[in-house]
Amino acid sequence: MTPHRPGPDQPGTSPGEPVRPRRTAVLALTAGGLLAADVLTKVVVVAELMGREPVKLPGHFLWLTHARNPGAAFSFAEGATVLFTAVAAIVIAVIVRTATRLRSTAWAVSLGLVLGGAAGNLVDRLFRSPGPLRGHVVDWISLRTPDGKMLFPIFNLADSGIVCGGILAVLLAMLGYEMDGTRATSDPSDPAPPAAPGPRPAGPGPLGAGTAGPAPPGAGPAGPGPVDHGPPGPGTPAGPSGAPPGPRRGAGEPYIPSAGPLAGPGRPAPGVHRPGGAP
Repeated sequence: MTPHRPGPDQPGTSPGEPVRPRRTAVLALTAGGLLAADVLTKVVVVAELMGREPVKLPGHFLWLTHARNPGAAFSFAEGATVLFTAVAAIVIAVIVRTATRLRSTAWAVSLGLVLGGAAGNLVDRLFRSPGPLRGHVVDWISLRTPDGKMLFPIFNLADSGIVCGGILAVLLAMLGYEMDGTRATSDPSDPAPPAAPGPRPAGPGPLGAGTAGPAPPGAGPAGPGPVDHGPPGPGTPAGPSGAPPGPRRGAGEPYIPSAGPLAGPGRPAPGVHRPGGAP
Protein backbone atom coordinates (compact mmCIF):
# COMPACT_ATOMS: atom_id res chain seq x y z
CA MET A 1 0.00 0.00 0.00
CA THR A 2 1.18 3.49 -0.72
CA PRO A 3 1.83 5.87 2.19
CA HIS A 4 -0.67 8.42 3.43
CA ARG A 5 -0.20 12.02 2.35
CA PRO A 6 1.62 13.78 5.19
CA GLY A 7 0.03 16.75 6.89
CA PRO A 8 1.57 20.21 7.18
CA ASP A 9 3.34 19.32 10.44
CA GLN A 10 4.44 15.81 9.45
CA PRO A 11 7.68 14.70 7.82
CA GLY A 12 7.75 14.66 4.04
CA THR A 13 6.76 18.27 3.43
CA SER A 14 9.93 20.12 4.39
CA PRO A 15 12.02 21.41 1.49
CA GLY A 16 15.13 19.54 2.64
CA GLU A 17 13.53 16.10 2.90
CA PRO A 18 14.17 13.76 -0.08
CA VAL A 19 11.24 12.79 -2.26
CA ARG A 20 10.07 9.21 -2.72
CA PRO A 21 12.14 7.16 -5.17
CA ARG A 22 10.77 6.34 -8.57
CA ARG A 23 9.25 2.92 -9.14
CA THR A 24 10.38 2.60 -12.75
CA ALA A 25 12.27 -0.60 -11.94
CA VAL A 26 9.12 -2.23 -10.52
CA LEU A 27 7.23 -1.23 -13.65
CA ALA A 28 9.92 -2.62 -15.93
CA LEU A 29 10.28 -5.90 -14.03
CA THR A 30 6.52 -6.50 -13.98
CA ALA A 31 6.08 -5.71 -17.66
CA GLY A 32 9.19 -7.62 -18.70
CA GLY A 33 8.26 -10.71 -16.68
CA LEU A 34 4.75 -10.84 -18.10
CA LEU A 35 6.00 -10.27 -21.65
CA ALA A 36 8.58 -13.05 -21.36
CA ALA A 37 6.05 -15.50 -19.89
CA ASP A 38 3.50 -14.65 -22.58
CA VAL A 39 5.92 -15.07 -25.49
CA LEU A 40 7.34 -18.32 -24.08
CA THR A 41 3.95 -19.94 -23.48
CA LYS A 42 2.75 -18.98 -26.97
CA VAL A 43 5.83 -20.57 -28.54
CA VAL A 44 5.19 -23.79 -26.61
CA VAL A 45 1.47 -23.81 -27.48
CA VAL A 46 2.13 -23.33 -31.19
CA ALA A 47 4.75 -26.11 -31.16
CA GLU A 48 2.78 -28.63 -29.06
CA LEU A 49 -0.95 -27.95 -29.42
CA MET A 50 -1.38 -26.63 -32.94
CA GLY A 51 -3.64 -29.05 -34.85
CA ARG A 52 -4.35 -31.19 -31.76
CA GLU A 53 -7.40 -31.75 -29.57
CA PRO A 54 -7.69 -29.61 -26.43
CA VAL A 55 -5.95 -30.98 -23.36
CA LYS A 56 -8.04 -31.28 -20.19
CA LEU A 57 -6.30 -30.53 -16.91
CA PRO A 58 -7.33 -32.19 -13.61
CA GLY A 59 -10.80 -31.01 -12.59
CA HIS A 60 -11.89 -30.68 -16.28
CA PHE A 61 -12.57 -26.95 -15.89
CA LEU A 62 -9.26 -25.66 -17.33
CA TRP A 63 -8.46 -26.75 -20.88
CA LEU A 64 -5.35 -26.03 -22.96
CA THR A 65 -5.91 -25.46 -26.63
CA HIS A 66 -4.63 -23.51 -29.63
CA ALA A 67 -6.60 -20.69 -31.24
CA ARG A 68 -5.90 -17.56 -33.27
CA ASN A 69 -7.61 -14.26 -32.48
CA PRO A 70 -7.58 -11.36 -34.96
CA GLY A 71 -9.42 -9.06 -32.52
CA ALA A 72 -8.86 -7.69 -29.04
CA ALA A 73 -8.74 -9.51 -25.74
CA PHE A 74 -11.14 -12.45 -25.38
CA SER A 75 -11.89 -12.44 -29.15
CA PHE A 76 -13.56 -9.02 -29.07
CA ALA A 77 -13.97 -7.09 -32.38
CA GLU A 78 -12.20 -9.61 -34.58
CA GLY A 79 -12.45 -7.41 -37.67
CA ALA A 80 -10.41 -4.48 -36.29
CA THR A 81 -6.93 -5.97 -36.17
CA VAL A 82 -5.08 -2.89 -37.47
CA LEU A 83 -7.02 -0.59 -35.15
CA PHE A 84 -6.14 -2.61 -32.06
CA THR A 85 -2.51 -2.71 -33.16
CA ALA A 86 -2.44 1.08 -33.18
CA VAL A 87 -4.26 1.25 -29.83
CA ALA A 88 -1.75 -1.13 -28.23
CA ALA A 89 1.15 1.00 -29.48
CA ILE A 90 -0.45 4.17 -28.06
CA VAL A 91 -1.08 2.51 -24.67
CA ILE A 92 2.55 1.44 -24.46
CA ALA A 93 3.79 4.95 -25.30
CA VAL A 94 1.52 6.57 -22.68
CA ILE A 95 2.58 4.17 -19.92
CA VAL A 96 6.28 4.63 -20.71
CA ARG A 97 5.86 8.40 -20.53
CA THR A 98 3.96 8.11 -17.22
CA ALA A 99 6.83 6.11 -15.70
CA THR A 100 8.84 9.30 -15.16
CA ARG A 101 6.53 10.43 -12.31
CA LEU A 102 5.64 6.98 -10.95
CA ARG A 103 6.47 6.66 -7.23
CA SER A 104 3.80 4.20 -6.09
CA THR A 105 4.62 0.48 -5.97
CA ALA A 106 0.99 -0.53 -6.40
CA TRP A 107 0.58 1.72 -9.43
CA ALA A 108 3.86 0.40 -10.85
CA VAL A 109 2.55 -3.17 -10.65
CA SER A 110 -0.80 -2.17 -12.17
CA LEU A 111 0.70 -0.30 -15.11
CA GLY A 112 3.36 -2.98 -15.52
CA LEU A 113 0.67 -5.64 -16.03
CA VAL A 114 -1.11 -3.50 -18.61
CA LEU A 115 2.18 -2.65 -20.34
CA GLY A 116 3.38 -6.27 -20.47
CA GLY A 117 0.02 -7.51 -21.73
CA ALA A 118 -0.24 -4.88 -24.43
CA ALA A 119 3.35 -5.57 -25.53
CA GLY A 120 2.75 -9.35 -25.63
CA ASN A 121 -0.23 -9.06 -27.95
CA LEU A 122 1.53 -6.39 -30.02
CA VAL A 123 4.38 -8.82 -30.71
CA ASP A 124 1.88 -11.27 -32.22
CA ARG A 125 0.29 -8.58 -34.37
CA LEU A 126 3.65 -7.49 -35.71
CA PHE A 127 5.33 -10.87 -36.35
CA ARG A 128 2.66 -13.54 -36.84
CA SER A 129 0.63 -14.39 -39.92
CA PRO A 130 -1.02 -13.13 -42.00
CA GLY A 131 1.41 -10.18 -41.85
CA PRO A 132 2.70 -7.14 -39.95
CA LEU A 133 0.04 -5.05 -38.18
CA ARG A 134 -2.50 -7.76 -39.10
CA GLY A 135 -1.09 -10.71 -37.19
CA HIS A 136 -3.45 -12.94 -35.22
CA VAL A 137 -2.87 -13.31 -31.49
CA VAL A 138 -2.30 -16.82 -30.07
CA ASP A 139 -4.86 -17.77 -27.39
CA TRP A 140 -4.61 -21.02 -25.45
CA ILE A 141 -6.38 -20.87 -22.03
CA SER A 142 -9.99 -22.08 -22.05
CA LEU A 143 -12.48 -22.41 -19.18
CA ARG A 144 -15.08 -25.12 -19.85
CA THR A 145 -17.49 -27.42 -18.13
CA PRO A 146 -16.51 -31.10 -17.73
CA ASP A 147 -18.53 -31.96 -20.85
CA GLY A 148 -16.55 -29.45 -22.94
CA LYS A 149 -18.97 -26.48 -23.04
CA MET A 150 -17.07 -23.17 -23.04
CA LEU A 151 -17.68 -20.91 -20.07
CA PHE A 152 -15.46 -18.06 -21.22
CA PRO A 153 -13.73 -16.97 -24.45
CA ILE A 154 -10.23 -18.38 -24.97
CA PHE A 155 -7.47 -16.04 -23.74
CA ASN A 156 -3.74 -15.89 -22.95
CA LEU A 157 -1.43 -14.51 -20.26
CA ALA A 158 -1.28 -11.10 -21.93
CA ASP A 159 -5.07 -10.77 -21.78
CA SER A 160 -5.02 -11.78 -18.12
CA GLY A 161 -2.38 -9.14 -17.34
CA ILE A 162 -4.37 -6.38 -19.06
CA VAL A 163 -7.57 -7.25 -17.17
CA CYS A 164 -5.87 -7.67 -13.76
CA GLY A 165 -3.87 -4.47 -14.19
CA GLY A 166 -6.99 -2.53 -15.16
CA ILE A 167 -8.95 -3.82 -12.16
CA LEU A 168 -6.08 -2.90 -9.83
CA ALA A 169 -5.90 0.60 -11.32
CA VAL A 170 -9.63 1.13 -10.73
CA LEU A 171 -9.31 0.02 -7.09
CA LEU A 172 -6.34 2.32 -6.48
CA ALA A 173 -8.19 5.26 -7.98
CA MET A 174 -11.29 4.57 -5.86
CA LEU A 175 -9.21 4.34 -2.67
CA GLY A 176 -7.50 7.65 -3.44
CA TYR A 177 -3.96 6.40 -4.09
CA GLU A 178 -1.96 8.63 -6.40
CA MET A 179 0.84 7.68 -8.79
CA ASP A 180 3.29 9.86 -6.85
CA GLY A 181 2.95 7.63 -3.76
CA THR A 182 0.54 9.78 -1.78
CA ARG A 183 -3.07 9.27 -0.85
CA ALA A 184 -5.65 11.96 -1.54
CA THR A 185 -7.84 11.58 1.55
CA SER A 186 -8.91 14.03 4.21
CA ASP A 187 -6.73 14.07 7.31
CA PRO A 188 -8.78 13.94 10.53
CA SER A 189 -6.06 15.95 12.32
CA ASP A 190 -6.61 18.97 10.06
CA PRO A 191 -8.22 21.85 11.98
CA ALA A 192 -11.86 22.53 11.19
CA PRO A 193 -12.63 25.82 9.43
CA PRO A 194 -13.90 28.60 11.74
CA ALA A 195 -17.66 28.95 11.98
CA ALA A 196 -19.32 31.96 10.44
CA PRO A 197 -20.11 34.67 13.00
CA GLY A 198 -23.78 34.76 13.93
CA PRO A 199 -25.99 37.07 15.98
CA ARG A 200 -24.89 37.54 19.56
CA PRO A 201 -27.40 35.91 21.92
CA ALA A 202 -29.03 38.13 24.47
CA GLY A 203 -28.08 37.51 28.05
CA PRO A 204 -27.63 39.21 31.38
CA GLY A 205 -25.50 42.32 30.94
CA PRO A 206 -23.46 44.21 33.49
CA LEU A 207 -26.47 46.30 34.50
CA GLY A 208 -28.73 43.44 35.51
CA ALA A 209 -30.71 40.57 34.08
CA GLY A 210 -32.22 41.07 30.66
CA THR A 211 -30.00 44.01 29.70
CA ALA A 212 -27.85 43.99 26.63
CA GLY A 213 -24.84 45.65 28.26
CA PRO A 214 -23.28 48.97 27.38
CA ALA A 215 -23.99 50.34 23.93
CA PRO A 216 -21.18 50.27 21.34
CA PRO A 217 -19.24 53.47 20.64
CA GLY A 218 -21.17 55.90 18.51
CA ALA A 219 -24.56 54.41 19.29
CA GLY A 220 -27.24 56.41 21.12
CA PRO A 221 -29.08 55.30 24.23
CA ALA A 222 -31.59 52.52 23.76
CA GLY A 223 -33.98 53.57 26.52
CA PRO A 224 -35.39 56.68 28.22
CA GLY A 225 -33.05 59.45 29.23
CA PRO A 226 -31.51 59.83 32.69
CA VAL A 227 -33.73 60.66 35.64
CA ASP A 228 -32.68 63.70 37.68
CA HIS A 229 -33.49 63.46 41.37
CA GLY A 230 -32.06 66.86 42.27
CA PRO A 231 -29.24 67.57 44.67
CA PRO A 232 -28.72 65.19 47.55
CA GLY A 233 -30.46 66.05 50.76
CA PRO A 234 -29.02 66.11 54.27
CA GLY A 235 -29.84 62.46 54.84
CA THR A 236 -28.61 61.14 51.55
CA PRO A 237 -25.79 58.64 52.07
CA ALA A 238 -22.51 59.41 50.40
CA GLY A 239 -20.60 57.10 48.11
CA PRO A 240 -17.36 55.31 48.93
CA SER A 241 -15.25 58.42 48.21
CA GLY A 242 -17.41 60.76 50.23
CA ALA A 243 -19.25 62.21 47.21
CA PRO A 244 -23.01 61.76 46.95
CA PRO A 245 -24.19 59.11 44.50
CA GLY A 246 -25.07 60.27 41.00
CA PRO A 247 -28.46 60.03 39.32
CA ARG A 248 -29.89 56.59 38.64
CA ARG A 249 -29.76 55.28 35.12
CA GLY A 250 -32.33 53.20 33.33
CA ALA A 251 -31.61 49.88 31.61
CA GLY A 252 -29.24 50.32 28.68
CA GLU A 253 -28.52 54.04 29.38
CA PRO A 254 -25.00 55.38 28.94
CA TYR A 255 -23.27 56.79 31.98
CA ILE A 256 -23.32 60.62 32.17
CA PRO A 257 -20.74 61.96 34.63
CA SER A 258 -21.60 64.76 37.02
CA ALA A 259 -20.49 68.25 36.23
CA GLY A 260 -18.76 68.46 39.65
CA PRO A 261 -18.94 71.25 42.20
CA LEU A 262 -19.17 73.94 39.51
CA ALA A 263 -22.78 73.00 38.89
CA GLY A 264 -23.76 74.25 42.33
CA PRO A 265 -26.14 72.66 44.75
CA GLY A 266 -29.25 73.90 42.98
CA ARG A 267 -28.21 73.50 39.34
CA PRO A 268 -28.57 70.28 37.37
CA ALA A 269 -25.74 68.81 35.41
CA PRO A 270 -25.22 70.27 31.94
CA GLY A 271 -27.50 68.70 29.40
CA VAL A 272 -30.00 67.45 32.00
CA HIS A 273 -33.45 69.04 32.04
CA ARG A 274 -35.24 69.28 35.40
CA PRO A 275 -39.03 68.97 35.17
CA GLY A 276 -40.70 72.23 36.02
CA GLY A 277 -37.46 74.22 35.91
CA ALA A 278 -36.25 76.89 33.60
CA PRO A 279 -34.93 75.75 30.31
